[in-house]
Amino acid sequence: MTLETASPNPADRIVILGKVAGTFGVQGWIKINSYTDPPENILEYEELLLGSPGKWTTVRLEDGRVTGKGVLGKLKGVETPEDARTRVGAEFAVKRSEMPPLAPGEFYWSDLEGADAESTTGERLGKVDHFRSTPGGTMIVLRGEREVWVPFVKERIAKVDVEGKRIVLDWSLDWS
Repeated sequence: MTLETASPNPADRIVILGKVAGTFGVQGWIKINSYTDPPENILEYEELLLGSPGKWTTVRLEDGRVTGKGVLGKLKGVETPEDARTRVGAEFAVKRSEMPPLAPGEFYWSDLEGADAESTTGERLGKVDHFRSTPGGTMIVLRGEREVWVPFVKERIAKVDVEGKRIVLDWSLDWS
């Protein structure tokens, strides 16, 4: 089954959870570059979407584990390294509605994508484009007149309004 990514219903929005990073062993296992926190949470989904925006196919994880090599998974119907190799580079995703519910005040990073970002003084910083993991920590990447990277740490987050698609950061464009 192939699914499209565009949907007027936010609950149907596709959220990328990881990527097939390589193959492992001789029985069709794959290495998974997981974007979930913690990384092994991606294994909690029995069914995932596999592919790329606009070209999703439903797949089942029949097994998975975390090793010293990272997160490994076994897709149903993938039995050989050659089969697994054809999936390398494909992304894993789910519909937003299939993600676990959150406690009040919590949010998924993907819920902030597209939100307007401004400083505590009202300066427009741009729109939230995506988040980037760096050796120094997670950065929120904003796009406006120019690209701005802001450390995504508690000290920099003044207010998050998921429903209003707005985030207020203790930041200034002069600092970038």
